[in-house]
Amino acid sequence: MTASLIPTLPGHYYTDPAIFALEQARIFENMWFCAVRASDLPTPGTFRSVTVGRESILIVRGRDGGLRAFLNICRHRGARLCTTAAGEVKRAFQCPYHAWTYGLDGKLIAAPNLTKMPDIDRVEYGLVRVHLREWLGYAWVCLSDRPPSFEDEVMGAVTERLGALSAIDSYEIDTLQVGKRISYDVRANWKLIVENFMECYHCATIHPELTEVLPEFAGGYAAQYYVGHGAEFGADIKGFTVDGSEGLPKLPGVTDDQDRRYYAITIKPQVFINLVPDHIIWHRMYPVAEDRTIVECDWLYSTEVVASGRDVSRSVELFDRVNLQDFDACERCQPAMSSRAYANGGVLVPSEHHIGAFHEWVTTRLA
Repeated sequence: MTASLIPTLPGHYYTDPAIFALEQARIFENMWFCAVRASDLPTPGTFRSVTVGRESILIVRGRDGGLRAFLNICRHRGARLCTTAAGEVKRAFQCPYHAWTYGLDGKLIAAPNLTKMPDIDRVEYGLVRVHLREWLGYAWVCLSDRPPSFEDEVMGAVTERLGALSAIDSYEIDTLQVGKRISYDVRANWKLIVENFMECYHCATIHPELTEVLPEFAGGYAAQYYVGHGAEFGADIKGFTVDGSEGLPKLPGVTDDQDRRYYAITIKPQVFINLVPDHIIWHRMYPVAEDRTIVECDWLYSTEVVASGRDVSRSVELFDRVNLQDFDACERCQPAMSSRAYANGGVLVPSEHHIGAFHEWVTTRLA
């Protein structure tokens, strides 16, 4: 093979259910997983259920105002406790099978004939807790009994990309509001989506709107290629919008160095963060099968912008188009992963070297 080319993963890494099951167990069930936007659970009793790996996780706002996460499984006979993706309960969760009832803190508080079974420990037979951390306005969960360092794996990914953790603090992401959310059902393996996001070799081919706003992307080098580098807006571009027209007032903490620049961050295994001066675009991936991934994308704006009802459609349309273009490309690649032409994989050009590093990371996690 030519020295400048780098081999990719073989095709079966994207199609084999056994490999996907291994990824669920050794990646998604062992790492910090960005589950929900904390503001989606505004009051005590509001909840969302999220699939992480092979488990259903129940995330709820407690009576004390804090968030907690539990396995969404009744301790009696294993029935799914909550079958809806989101909702609200007044004081407790009740299993629809035998009416075992759990407080918002997970403690078993009631069950038919429970008073006749004094030997049942209401804490021991409460819901199984899942580790949870809040950061940048999102709830991150980890199924591992011994979670990896949040500071090293999650915060560290931001530091590695931006050069300093303080660089992301300027955007005050935890104070922003969801101005738009779009869920995409992508018929492609989750790794194809990660790989696409990490490189810009394709940008000149399929992203005309993006390269108009960020001209340097036409050269094939992604925003993640250089530590601390943000792609600069074109000279005639006024804002990060679909037509380059005026955007919104920049977020109050954004520095002069960050103004008119775009930064992209990958936090493995399933988060992409896009920083621009007046809003944030935040992707969360939920791998469903070896050939299907749900991607939930939030456009985050200042509280003032959302409360005032300002028109954000042009900024939403820019990255919605980028997403649709990217996901279409991933869906075109997915069937070819089964082809004999891709049995041994393909190749990466030098500007895609960080995808090679991602592949090494995947194979190390699965080893």
